[in-house]
Amino acid sequence: MTELREKTDICVVGAGHAGCEAALACARLGLETVIFTVSVDSIALMPCNPNVGGTSKGHLVREIDALGGEMGKNIDKTFIQSKMLNRSKGPAVHSLRAQADKAEYTRAMRKVLENQEHLTIKQAEVCELLVEDCDEVSDKKNKTKKIVGVKTFTGTVYECKAVILCTGTYLKARCLCGEAITYTGPNGLQAANHLTDSLLNLGIEMRRFKTGTPARMDRRSLDFTKMEEQFGDERIIPFSFSTDPEDVQIDQVSCYLTYTNEKTHDIIRANLDRSPIYAGIIEGTGPRYCPSIEDKVVKFADKDRHQVFIEPEGLHTNEMYVSGMSSSLPEDVQLAMYRTVPGLENCKIVRNAYAIEYDCIDPKQLNPTLEFKDISGLFSGGQFNGSSGYEEAAAQGLIAGINASLFLQGREQIVLDRSQAYIGVLIDDLVTKENFEPYRMMTSRAEYRLLLRQDNADLRLRQIGYEVGLVSEEVYQKTLHKKEQIEKEVQRLKNTIVGASGKNQDFLTAHGSAPLKTGVSLAELICRPELTYEMISEIDNERKPLPAEVKEQVEIEIKYEGYIDRQLKQVEHYKKMEKKKIPADLDYNDVGSLRLEARQKLIAHRPVSVGQASRISGVSPADISVLLVYLESYRK
Repeated sequence: MTELREKTDICVVGAGHAGCEAALACARLGLETVIFTVSVDSIALMPCNPNVGGTSKGHLVREIDALGGEMGKNIDKTFIQSKMLNRSKGPAVHSLRAQADKAEYTRAMRKVLENQEHLTIKQAEVCELLVEDCDEVSDKKNKTKKIVGVKTFTGTVYECKAVILCTGTYLKARCLCGEAITYTGPNGLQAANHLTDSLLNLGIEMRRFKTGTPARMDRRSLDFTKMEEQFGDERIIPFSFSTDPEDVQIDQVSCYLTYTNEKTHDIIRANLDRSPIYAGIIEGTGPRYCPSIEDKVVKFADKDRHQVFIEPEGLHTNEMYVSGMSSSLPEDVQLAMYRTVPGLENCKIVRNAYAIEYDCIDPKQLNPTLEFKDISGLFSGGQFNGSSGYEEAAAQGLIAGINASLFLQGREQIVLDRSQAYIGVLIDDLVTKENFEPYRMMTSRAEYRLLLRQDNADLRLRQIGYEVGLVSEEVYQKTLHKKEQIEKEVQRLKNTIVGASGKNQDFLTAHGSAPLKTGVSLAELICRPELTYEMISEIDNERKPLPAEVKEQVEIEIKYEGYIDRQLKQVEHYKKMEKKKIPADLDYNDVGSLRLEARQKLIAHRPVSVGQASRISGVSPADISVLLVYLESYRK
């Protein structure tokens, strides 16, 4: 039989949230791109929770948008409820979260892909990566193999120069519901059963992880009068910096809050032996920060109840998502368990809860660019890298897509560091630290989180997106204008002095603020906790109208100036260590006085900088000092 062969620039394997961002980035940068999926109907699928954003995840979506990605724009078009979380806390942890219309989200993203120039969608299972030995030029970059193509299950070969693996939870996937095991991907879709063997043959180290999802219920069988109704925000803030805020002021649907109780927990405890998690049937490691209801009951035995959010899956379906009660218990136990929850006494399950196991990689095999250390042109992103969550996946997919494109264009690839973006924290944690469970982003992981707020993602990252080629000149100039407006207004407030006149004293007294004894700047007044930028407009005679997003930045910069300056000084020290690069061919066995553990860890991780080396578990400050001394003599 004649072998069918086609040529393209880049192949993206998988069309979930990582694959979509990767493929769009490649195509938008002018490279001929083919995206493979086991089912065209699964493009941008939300097999688990029907929402985008949330604590720290909202930051990632804003950063994806600032760099020129699609997720923020797509959720702005398809959300049905939106809420800003953590409003009672400081701006560093404010996080936007939107409930999606699951079907519309998938449909809208698929439409974007289908109409993107240079992008071809192909329903096929990639079963083999085709590689060749590197030439001498590539060998100097410490690579042993290079990508030359992929082969599908039907035998077609796609010759290409780069591949991005975004396989999500599909590799050798199996779903477990009690004793019932189905060898499928999420939502009963076809699993990808052949690629793992090809990866193992290339020497890629694989892992087995698991995640889970709760039941979906028929809305008509639920009693919402026994639950607390949860509303969206009155004034909706969009995810994308390009979305007009007026376009997202829509009528929103409600979600509902209820709780488990001791009856629920008793049923779970009595049937733990039938749970695949506790019966030893599940091989994979699950996410610590998104536990099943079985894990919650066992690990938090002192709690007499757990929150359960009932969330609509869309405007055109009666399916309701039972957030907080993912499970792999048998169907009969699930039904009994759910029916003990107030409002769910007569519930009818449309789709059972299940756990899913899948193959993924140990991400320490990747460089911070998300290219494999040993295989030139092979990149990866998303849950395949050992992370969890749509937002984490999309962020990695975008970076992998950008860097694969820059790699083919002969341009320098980008690495966002920990002081630039949550995306930088995410990728650095994945490729540097030991991760034995699906990685989830949290604000506490970002040591410079006051600088990495979701509200200033465009100010931090638009320039990078512009330089890469994903952000237009018009959008970039708007960002520069916004930055200029902020800087001018901050300076004006610092330079505008108000005295102890009767009007000013009356204003301060009316707002419970101490009277003035001498003249102060308007900026100093804004620093008072009881006053805001909007409030002092009463005594600010020179104020001109400014956009809401500019006013927000002005207030934050003034109120938190001392804390921001302190973090900027910490960043300076951090950057010095990141700039000290380690040669890819450095032999750590030649570095005298290194402890054995440190030498082993450095050889295994092969960090690209002294900064990255310092974050590897088992490498002490004393080891870093030894390494710095050696590098000085090495360079001479």
